[in-house]
Amino acid sequence: MKGTCRGSLGRFYWVHMNLHGRRVTIMGLGHFGGGVAAARWLARHGAQLTVTDLDDEHTLAASLALLADVPIAEYRLGGHCRDDFRRAELIVVNPAVPPESPMLQVAKQNGVPLSSEIELFIGACPAQIIAVTGSNGKSTTAAMVAAVLKAEGRNTYLGGNIGGSLLEHLDDIRPDDTVVLEISSFQLHHLSEEAPGPQIAVVTGCSPNHLDWHGCYEDYVAAKQRILGGQSAGDVAVLNVYDPEVARWGHLAAGRCAPLIAPGRIPPLGVPGKHNRINAVCAATAALAAGCGWQAIGRGLETFEGLPQRLQPVGVVGGRRFYNDSAATTPESTAAALKSISEPVWLLAGGSDKGCDFEHLATAIAENAKGVALFGPIRRVLQDLIRVRTAGVDCATLETMAEALHWCWEHSRPGEPILLSPACPSGGQFRNFRQRGEEFVELVKMLGSEINQQIHQIKTDDCY
Repeated sequence: MKGTCRGSLGRFYWVHMNLHGRRVTIMGLGHFGGGVAAARWLARHGAQLTVTDLDDEHTLAASLALLADVPIAEYRLGGHCRDDFRRAELIVVNPAVPPESPMLQVAKQNGVPLSSEIELFIGACPAQIIAVTGSNGKSTTAAMVAAVLKAEGRNTYLGGNIGGSLLEHLDDIRPDDTVVLEISSFQLHHLSEEAPGPQIAVVTGCSPNHLDWHGCYEDYVAAKQRILGGQSAGDVAVLNVYDPEVARWGHLAAGRCAPLIAPGRIPPLGVPGKHNRINAVCAATAALAAGCGWQAIGRGLETFEGLPQRLQPVGVVGGRRFYNDSAATTPESTAAALKSISEPVWLLAGGSDKGCDFEHLATAIAENAKGVALFGPIRRVLQDLIRVRTAGVDCATLETMAEALHWCWEHSRPGEPILLSPACPSGGQFRNFRQRGEEFVELVKMLGSEINQQIHQIKTDDCY
């Protein structure tokens, strides 16, 4: 199945074909590259750009450096100005901007169209797009799809929420290529009604997440369903029917709902857990819909080694294996991680609250953990819930992740795994889950060095 760009309809065609001299406001430069990529792409198409962000010049230094050679008409940093939203002809919204932003209301009141980096890309991309979303598993599933496509010999691009903006690669992408996009609920929320849909849309699951941002579960579900909204009759939806919420979405698909392949047809995987087998089922179904053969599906999945920060083994210290699952920012993903490790684990969890339900996680802890060290702003809330439902599981609340790690180390024994799987976003202690995971890996390395030094000292002392 090959697709072509359907972005040449209505207002969206006007946006990406007639930008020269148009006043465009980029709302939220950000730190992850999307705002930078949008600015560079829009500038190349002749737009008159205003870049505005609530953060100041110092905080945005790295992003600003990447725009040093780009003609930006105006920078508005450390706050927004209403005129930049009243007088603009287009506003490109960073996905982190909350729906209730007063500036977005100003734009809507003045009839200014809103778009986003991911929408600009989808509308201008000449290649087939396979888009993946879901409360859990979307990064792994997107990467699995890309692995299969590459095994098939396809020229493949992987981006979006997982690998950064692909706008800068548009000049290189050809109609015979395939693009795999991971798309978050934030990105989906900011898609306009005119945005074209992907030729293949994959939904790995839907459970309460980011309710602090979306406001309620119904709005979160509506955002996830937007991945199906722009599709046409010739497109394909791959819905994880093992998920009770997503199983009800078949009637929303404009085109064909591809039946999931049987889990028994999935080859042995290099990543653990039943949840990853379901991810592989979704990935294989999408790849099959894209025209891949079974040999490529088998090769791609068998050689897939997993992604960093997702149940990633990071070393063995003192007979204890350490796992970095910092990307687990929902209770469901942490519960899946706990069930994927055969031995009872010592769990590090915590961060900030985004309105999730932790009841299921408490049950998973009771069944799969020997102890849990809670850190961050939500630690007291989690402690109260866990203590009521997990009698016999050691539980401690600590201020920092480093303290939580040392508590797990001191209470565990050789042969007992130690798992960072926070079930929450990073909160104020870290910029994001990546930094949290990187610090965890460094802490494990430091712990290993300390133990090795102690062993060396003991051996040295024994020589005297």
